[in-house]
Amino acid sequence: MAAKSKPDLLAITHKEFGKLAALIDTVDADAAMKKRDGDVSIKDVIAHRAHWIDLFLGWHADGLAGKKVHFPAEGYKWNELKRYNADLRTRQADMDWPEVVALLNANCKKLTDFIEALSEQDLYGGPMRGANNAWTPGRWAEAAGPSHFRSASKFLRSALKSDA
Repeated sequence: MAAKSKPDLLAITHKEFGKLAALIDTVDADAAMKKRDGDVSIKDVIAHRAHWIDLFLGWHADGLAGKKVHFPAEGYKWNELKRYNADLRTRQADMDWPEVVALLNANCKKLTDFIEALSEQDLYGGPMRGANNAWTPGRWAEAAGPSHFRSASKFLRSALKSDA
């Protein structure tokens, strides 16, 4: 169930990131870089999650500035996420495991700072500007953060289990 308040959003963000961070701490660089089903590595999944936080923060900033918001990114439509994610993996291919972990930590802090800086009204008082749907900034923040952390944790547990 989606968070409906700032305290709930902060709590779920900390909870899901804590679970993911604990799993990440058990992963060495070799395991992180190993390609798995779909030619995707743990590193790829974590880098992807870090990137989507920046995407969300950019969408929010563009909407507030009255700029056109490109969902999910300029030149891509929602039904082209497979292509977008493959292109993202290519752009992030040279990143190493410590760099990806540092990026996720930094972007989670950005997300938490963003949530803390906004009022309850800013987060849940109405649709996010420029989004062209009914989702609030709080709901978008949850999708970019805790929901992505949860799915990344699931991927990591499965990958680590298959390695055992």
